[in-house]
This record gives sequence, C-alpha cells and structure tokens, in this order.
Amino acid sequence: MSELGKTQSLTADPNRTMMGVAPTLNATQTIKPIQCPICKSHNPAGVMFCVECGLIFDRALPDDAFGAPVVRLPVLVEGGGREHTLRLGENIVGREADVMLADSKVSRKHARIVLGEGEITLEDLGSTNGTTVNGEKLPPGESRSMQQGDCVAFGGFELTLSVPGKMGATAAMTPQATPSSEPEPAASPSTELEAAIALFVGDDSRPLPEGTYTFGRREGNDIVVADPYVSGSHGQIEVESDGVFVTDLESTNGTVLDGDPLAPHSRTAWRAGTILKIGSVEIRFERSGPRDGENE
Repeated sequence: MSELGKTQSLTADPNRTMMGVAPTLNATQTIKPIQCPICKSHNPAGVMFCVECGLIFDRALPDDAFGAPVVRLPVLVEGGGREHTLRLGENIVGREADVMLADSKVSRKHARIVLGEGEITLEDLGSTNGTTVNGEKLPPGESRSMQQGDCVAFGGFELTLSVPGKMGATAAMTPQATPSSEPEPAASPSTELEAAIALFVGDDSRPLPEGTYTFGRREGNDIVVADPYVSGSHGQIEVESDGVFVTDLESTNGTVLDGDPLAPHSRTAWRAGTILKIGSVEIRFERSGPRDGENE
C-alpha cells in the first residue's frame, strides 16, 4: 500500500495546533450573557449594542436561540445623570471598587451593596467620612435595606437608587414639581399650561410647556427615544421663557446639535429649527407662541 493510502496516527504534540470538535445538534450548548465593559450590564447573546448604555459592540455576538429576556438591573444615579449598574451579589463601592466614585471624600473600599432576590442591602465598611441613607447616618457594619428612590451619600457624594419596574423614576432623571400637601384644584381651560414649543422627534410631534424634560431610551424618561444608539439616560431639555436649552448627560454615543458635538453636562442654547441628533434620530422644535426672547 502506498504511503498516501495509509491512515496516519497523530501523537499528542503540545506544539501542534489541533482542530476542535464542532458543536452538534445532539448536545445542548450553553449561551452566556454578555457583560458590557462600560456599564457592566448583562446583555443577552445576539445583541449588537448594550441594552443599558447603548455601547456599540465591536462585532456581532452569537445568536440567542432561546430569545433570552433583557436583563435590567438596579442602578445608582449621580446628580448629573451618570449611572452605576449594580450586579447580582456583592458590589463594593469606593474609589477602588466595583462601583468606582472618583471623589476624595470617598474611601477606597467605602461600602458594600448586596443585590439579592427581592432585596438590596447596604453596609458601611468603616469608611472615613461615613455613609448616609436619606440623610440618616448608617453605623459601620450595620446592614440596611434600600428601596426605590433612596438617596445614599458616600462621604457626601450623593446618588439615587433606581430599581427597574418600580414606579417613580429617580429625581435626577425625571424632575417633577414638588408635591403639595394641599389638593390641587381641578384644571380648567384658563389654568392649563400652554405649550411653549412643539417638539418633533423623527416623524412624531408633541407639545411641551415650560419645564425640564429628560430624554433617553429607557422607560421613565419624559421623552422616550427607541433607538439602540441612544443611552438609557441620554440628556435633558429645558424649555424656558427666554429660550430652550439642551444638556448631554454623559451619553455613550454623544449628542450633536447643528452639526457640533455637545460636551457632557454643558448646558447649550438650542435655536428653533436647528437639528439635535442623538443616535440615528433627529429632533427639532418650533415655537408655539411669540418668538420674543428666543435664543439667538
């Protein structure tokens, strides 16, 4: 028999590249969620972008044959809108921790937040400047349950807890009027707020009275923009008597106004008719009333 007709026996060689066995339909394959490197959120396999912060992944991920549901985890929200996602299990908060807070008043390992089944607990780890929840100091080593909307301060650095699926979005994301203890009179045509501008989001339009409005991909924003490149809490619009202003809340893919990118947390005047672009969506507005006092 010729040499080509012989079956060759290969011995194990650590210097030799071996071919692996391809998956078969007879074996159940494990599909792991993908963790975003920016916000640490867990994403189902098969998505092209982070479902929380909108980060575009650099390549297509494996298809999810089982259609795994989107995982929405609680977040701590800074006053400027930046979010810190809490993972299942233990989360250490500090300057050098899972939840990193770049503030000199925060200890390196300041506190521990444990996300369990149906409960979120907070414990101060003997920090230098202490931890407070809704203004009440938390004794070191004592564990306390946290609820939606709780304001927690690590050495004076304040964040608000936002729990998905809970009513009442965090104040940092959806500013509202301060509730009054007295019942409000029934609205009448003479007392209802008149629209100051007409906002056009893509093909949709809506009237906006004077006030502050958050926009982003998440439910709970005043203006929800269903675009994968828009962050969960992307920015805010302020409608005032002397003009309209827009602020980018440190979004992942940025905000462009009239062709110019906005710096994060920079309150910028927005003129009627100019285009605000977030992700692939264009937004503009028109004045509903007199144009006196409009930004130039």
